[in-house]
Amino acid sequence: MPPVMGSMTEETDLLFVAAEEEGARIDKFLAERFPTHSRTYFQNLIEEGCVLLNGELVKKRIALEEGDEISVCFQAIPGPSLEPESIPLDILFEDEHLLVINKPPGMVVHPAPGNWSGTFVNALLAHCHGKAPGDDPIRPGIVHRLDKDTSGVLIAAKTLVAHQKLIEQFSMRQVEKLYLAICLGRPANGTVRAPIGRHPVHRKEMAVLSDGREAISEMHLAAFNEQLSLVLIRPLTGRTHQIRVHLKHIGCPVLGDHVYGNEKQNALLHPARQLLHAYRLGITHPVTAEPLKFSAPLPEDLKIWIQRLCGPSLCTHALSS
Repeated sequence: MPPVMGSMTEETDLLFVAAEEEGARIDKFLAERFPTHSRTYFQNLIEEGCVLLNGELVKKRIALEEGDEISVCFQAIPGPSLEPESIPLDILFEDEHLLVINKPPGMVVHPAPGNWSGTFVNALLAHCHGKAPGDDPIRPGIVHRLDKDTSGVLIAAKTLVAHQKLIEQFSMRQVEKLYLAICLGRPANGTVRAPIGRHPVHRKEMAVLSDGREAISEMHLAAFNEQLSLVLIRPLTGRTHQIRVHLKHIGCPVLGDHVYGNEKQNALLHPARQLLHAYRLGITHPVTAEPLKFSAPLPEDLKIWIQRLCGPSLCTHALSS
């Protein structure tokens, strides 16, 4: 079991941002206001929804403005374990700056409550002899993430310059992403433009909201069998759970998705996990500027579902697009 940070009972404090504190990251602001607790502690509180900014849930990287109201509910939260662990990795590419793997379904990318070990970060630290770049103590080397049950291409940085430039590429939408999903129904070819934000009631979920952040996904139907579809998705933005939320929004949820999916069909068809795969990823090398494209072989469970849906020959043709 990971150590528990503090032994206090729940207690809420209300703070206001002064003029000289404007522009500070909220996790840093809180750590300075409460020096007996670390930034990591407050990052955990933020992720658990225990910190509100002007009455709303907040991300740790947001810059504060003078007069902002911050509510903090202190709780005993487990601290993250960042111990290196010798976990086998399916490496697609590696040099002194980058590590690209085919993430298996079931692997968590970084430590979080309920998953303090066995994560990709633990494996990355072991692979890099205990060192990974970045200023985030919980996600060293991480430049993007995949959900626990999503498989496929995952990139991590091994040097600080690679970390900074890759984060810039992702934030500037300079990364080419192609996902593969098996979903219910028959989505139309075209572009889904539907803004996404935090669900107003279920704080761990995302939803299409009129005041959400811009979210764009291109859909291409590769095969259909009157019940299920094999669809290729190019997300042009990088919102949390974007593909899963957009497919739910158009009435074609990912098969096996227990958050945004159809539980009746999940129970009837018994997929082992949500059938979503990060199939291809294209970047510019952060140091050499060489264009790079990576493809992740399909995991066996997804192969079986695709062959069941469209047959081996049609499957090969559909994925060649």
